[in-house]
Amino acid sequence: MKAFTGFPAGKVKFTPLPNLFFSELLPAIDDLAELKVTLHIFWLLHQKKGYPRYVSSKELAADGVLLKGLMALGKPPEEALREGLERAVARGTLLRLVAETDDGEEQWYFLNTDAGRRAVAKIKSGILKLGVTVVPSEPPAVERPNIFVLYEQNIGLLSPMIAEELKDAEQTYPAAWIEEAFRIAVERNVRNWRYVRSILERWATQGKDDGLKKDRRRYIKGKYAEYIEH
Repeated sequence: MKAFTGFPAGKVKFTPLPNLFFSELLPAIDDLAELKVTLHIFWLLHQKKGYPRYVSSKELAADGVLLKGLMALGKPPEEALREGLERAVARGTLLRLVAETDDGEEQWYFLNTDAGRRAVAKIKSGILKLGVTVVPSEPPAVERPNIFVLYEQNIGLLSPMIAEELKDAEQTYPAAWIEEAFRIAVERNVRNWRYVRSILERWATQGKDDGLKKDRRRYIKGKYAEYIEH
């Protein structure tokens, strides 16, 4: 690992980040490619002038600094870039607009801010004319939050002991069950892991009427699966 020599003395340029990035977005991001791509786009957009502000897929694919940072993830940087962008769009951090330009189809990425949303709406409606044709695209599928995100969003900070229990539960129960159990706990205002776990254990032993009841064995796995009555 190459050591960082520190920030130089004197004036240093800064890239501002909204407070919501640290309080809501950062705790939810669980993929390093997504985090690197997101922060890099914040940096790129801060340097741009004029209106609207966006970065294109071609810019990102040719960005040596970004690709160098993604190489550390152990996969081709182009693949990591694609995955990071897909996750950021699915999460709602970025807005994607597919445009047909003179050089072919291109993807433009805007921050999901008020200015970004208004710019995308104006381009799509033709109010803002940039000499491109907007290509309709399907919104990306939203990825289910993992069990650690659900815990921190609905109960509180993780402790090492709870983290181990959550890891075991994630390997034992279907993701849809875990998400619904957290939702029920919140609705009943019983925000603790013991209650969520009891819901999951009851569904595993007594069945859950969601189409999984008839054959629970195939949905219950992990190191505690053999102790759960089928």
